[in-house]
Amino acid sequence: MPTKTLALVTGASSGIGYHLARLCAEDGHDLLVAADDADIHDAAESFRREGQRVDAVEVDLSTTEGVDELLSELEGRPVGLLFANAGRGLGRAFLDQPFREIRHVMDTNMLGTIYLLHRVVGQMREARQGRVLITGSVAGFTPGAYQAVYNASKAFLDNFSFALRHEVKEHDISVTCLMPGATETEFFDTAHLQDTKIGQSKKADPAEVARAGYDAMMRGDGDIVTGWMNKLQSAIANITPAQWLAAGHAKGAAPGSGKA
Repeated sequence: MPTKTLALVTGASSGIGYHLARLCAEDGHDLLVAADDADIHDAAESFRREGQRVDAVEVDLSTTEGVDELLSELEGRPVGLLFANAGRGLGRAFLDQPFREIRHVMDTNMLGTIYLLHRVVGQMREARQGRVLITGSVAGFTPGAYQAVYNASKAFLDNFSFALRHEVKEHDISVTCLMPGATETEFFDTAHLQDTKIGQSKKADPAEVARAGYDAMMRGDGDIVTGWMNKLQSAIANITPAQWLAAGHAKGAAPGSGKA
């Protein structure tokens, strides 16, 4: 691949996505960044200080129309690095969540993501080159009592990324799944998890998580679980009965489980 490529990063206005985009800019890659909030424009301005071309789109990535709007900004330019990072969280009991919020999480984390992948990785297949990083989560290993829809959506992404990697490897495309644990981002505020044990716990630095994911992608690794505790928990999850995992998750995610 050429040293300088175009990197497309979704969910780049803050958190892990912001730091992924910054790493791309620091490495000399042009950027197309997107998020569903106006902060994406300030983020883009900070990336431009590295001297690269940066285009920013404020768009709803939970819809196919929004993804199409994002891709129209490519203007025929090929994407060499794709960071499918946009995602939404949602806490509290499933039956207490407004269904419009449930639908938004599912459409953002799954529908919008796989539509973006279908479009961009299809172009990569024609070019016979490309690297993809999908932001999954260690949450995908655990039935998420009080985060049921979110954890299920991440299980979908984790599983999907491994399958896609196998299908496209013969076309010289690598797919890497980044699976962080709790990370210090706006996630816990937007997901209504501030009063929970997990919401009030110490979390990973998003810059460090992004660096681990970026490096794994550039190496062509299939997956990366960040943090030794998350590695341990993901290993334990593979041999623990689902009902025990759900009960354990509830202790950390149940409303009011945090310190008063």
